[in-house]
Amino acid sequence: MNKKHKEKFKSILSVLPDSPGVYQFFNSSDEIIYVGKAKNLKKRVSSYFTKDHYENNKLKVLISKIDRIEYIVVQTESDAFLLENNLIKKYHPRYNVMLKDDKTYPWICVKNEQFPRVFYTRNVINDGSSYFGPYTSVHMVKIMLDLIRRLYPLRNCNLNLSNENIEKKKYKTCLEYHIGNCLAPCIGLQTEENYNNSIDHIKKILKGNIQEVILYLNKLMKEYSADFKFEEAQLVKEKHEILEKYKSKSTIVSSSLNNVDIFNILDDNNFAYVNFLKVVEGRIVQAHTVELKKKLDEDLGDLLLMAVVEIRERLSSTAKEIIAPINFDLAKVVVTVPVRGEKKSLLELSERNLKYYRLEKQKKAEKKKEKHSGKRILEVLKKGLNLSFLPEHIECFDNSNIQGTNPVAACVVFKNAKPSTKEYRHYNIKTVEGPDDYASMEEVVYRRYKRLMDENKSLPQLIVIDGGKGQLNAALKSLEKLDIKDNVSIIGIAKRLEEIFYPNDPIPLYLDKNSESLKLIQHLRNEAHRFGIKFHRNKRSGNFIKSELDNIPGIGPKTIDTLLTKFKTIKKIRNLSLDEISSEIGNTKAKLLFVYFNRL
Repeated sequence: MNKKHKEKFKSILSVLPDSPGVYQFFNSSDEIIYVGKAKNLKKRVSSYFTKDHYENNKLKVLISKIDRIEYIVVQTESDAFLLENNLIKKYHPRYNVMLKDDKTYPWICVKNEQFPRVFYTRNVINDGSSYFGPYTSVHMVKIMLDLIRRLYPLRNCNLNLSNENIEKKKYKTCLEYHIGNCLAPCIGLQTEENYNNSIDHIKKILKGNIQEVILYLNKLMKEYSADFKFEEAQLVKEKHEILEKYKSKSTIVSSSLNNVDIFNILDDNNFAYVNFLKVVEGRIVQAHTVELKKKLDEDLGDLLLMAVVEIRERLSSTAKEIIAPINFDLAKVVVTVPVRGEKKSLLELSERNLKYYRLEKQKKAEKKKEKHSGKRILEVLKKGLNLSFLPEHIECFDNSNIQGTNPVAACVVFKNAKPSTKEYRHYNIKTVEGPDDYASMEEVVYRRYKRLMDENKSLPQLIVIDGGKGQLNAALKSLEKLDIKDNVSIIGIAKRLEEIFYPNDPIPLYLDKNSESLKLIQHLRNEAHRFGIKFHRNKRSGNFIKSELDNIPGIGPKTIDTLLTKFKTIKKIRNLSLDEISSEIGNTKAKLLFVYFNRL
């Protein structure tokens, strides 16, 4: 394939210059499929057709699709990079790396008008207004706007507050004035000079020059105090305190750095992640992480440079210094690769942000995979049981009793094929006397869904009953009483042969023993059984169980619990030899027990 391509492009490869430039690969449909830059066009483009083997299969595929080559010669390597970047943005070639971050960012706008409004927008209009940002978080925009409103009452109406309209008294005060959010410049209660003074402070705050505003307010507060204008001084003091409090919450990372961009990159197989931190007056004012999907094993330095240019352009950064782990050339910017000190610490902070970002991304991917896996299993279950709805919410019931007394029941809940343990419930049987599994099942199912209905909570799509036709029919009676029989699907599972029973159908369904559907149902059944047994044990340890053993003098609750845990039934205990009993509870108590049973 290489020889074939080399022969095809032999004429153009022979005339390529040894100059910086940009090359474009076209496919047979005349679409640009790749754009690249080169310090030496001849060497770079020829290298694609001189290799016998390609480590990256995508590169091999790319070369096989090249039908035509074009190139553009430029003055410098830096010019080549900028042209390459512009062409990638314009044509979006299939085999070029793309920054996975195409959202529009929010800005804070100070409107170009008399008595300017300050508001949040995603649309930058060339109308002379001042735009600050963009911010990588809407939450941060809201924090800044809230800070501004607490410091300076501004108008938020869109009235035309010209001098002529104000003099003519065209407007009236609104609710914003009466609740203290505006000083009513619309009727002349606030001068334009006073209003614009507030706007100047707001602009400085938005630029990150908080300390400058704090110093001004501190000076003004002292002047008011010296002139005995204590009310004015108090108002200035409140603003001063608000700004100091906001400043104290900012992350201080340096005592000397003023306006610096920090970039770091993390390589991760098919992706690369780039983190950006902006430091103004020693504080981090912006933080952002983007990801790049690699296509052809691109050089890490090239990926970082691409991301730096793109992020700085999108976030309108004008910093004259960039701190990065790799050196590169960028016009009118100093690139620093630190080895120690504050700048090195900032680079390490950026690296930690990248690792946290990657970890969070992996967790989200695992969660998404788990969710999709659950949905797939539920789709199989729906088909296997011939259900009308996807059983995203399943509940399973199991009845148990100890020695024929103290019957209890358990209900477990699965959401998206996974246990929702917080929603598990256990029940003491209240209305049934003696060991009656059917009546117990009827009671518990009725209580469960009566309560859900009373609390306006959603019903499950599928109910699983641990038992055969008898328990299933008992549960069905409760659904009929509650008039929800047609709203949910219900099945029973018999333990011996894992038979699935449907209401009013004497013929059971047998699922494949290796099927995911049967495994999910078994998981439900086993969880219900486990949860019920745990309740039994808790009741035993709490000394709730009464049995024939309680009538034996000298036999206490702990001994009874030991015997029932080991031998399960009174019948088995009655038939034990003296030695067998002694091995569990000792000779003295064993004799009491043995004499008691043999006397009967």
